[in-house]
Amino acid sequence: MAKKNYVSNSTESVRMFKNRFLESLTKIHYSVPIIFWVPVILYFVRKAYLQGEMSGGLVATFFLLGLAFWTLAEYVLHRWVFHFEPKSAWGQRIHFIFHGVHHDYPKDRLRLVMPLSASIPMATIIYALFSLFFAEYTLSAFFSGFLTGYLIYDECHYAMHHANFKSGLFKKIKDHHMLHHYSDPEKGFGVSSYVWDLIFGSGFSRKSKKEL
Repeated sequence: MAKKNYVSNSTESVRMFKNRFLESLTKIHYSVPIIFWVPVILYFVRKAYLQGEMSGGLVATFFLLGLAFWTLAEYVLHRWVFHFEPKSAWGQRIHFIFHGVHHDYPKDRLRLVMPLSASIPMATIIYALFSLFFAEYTLSAFFSGFLTGYLIYDECHYAMHHANFKSGLFKKIKDHHMLHHYSDPEKGFGVSSYVWDLIFGSGFSRKSKKEL
């Protein structure tokens, strides 16, 4: 690439906090979200199906709606929240902690999935917002799909940076994300899918893809 958009491509982690406890909250192995969130997802599916007495078809419908809605949320969060750059010093510090560090150190193996210290509070807030629009058991089915979408995104993100895909859909998705990191960070905001980049016109040209 003509322009270097990163500080280091090392797989090691750069230190972010002097405090050891705070520093530990910023690092996570890619398997941890699976271990934590899969039981949570199963809990919400069970709640909708057994406690809510929803039919299997209805649970599946709202699950898929939640999964689809995640793809839009992923795009919106990445483009307009994670890539919003404040002008104040403290705002820039927060931006670096949440996303800037990932662009400076894109292969940092312990900062490629969201730490539970961030994902649990975010999920709690989002659940509370969704509760304004959904009944309890309908929300359980919808939120289980939403969380599944998030989990797919998290694990795909790790794979995009560390797996070597030779061909197929995952190769295309990886190329899309690599262009976001190494060519133009103002394009290509979809990680687990580039559908919304196509819809919003923030994808890459064929010329850019050939340069990868």
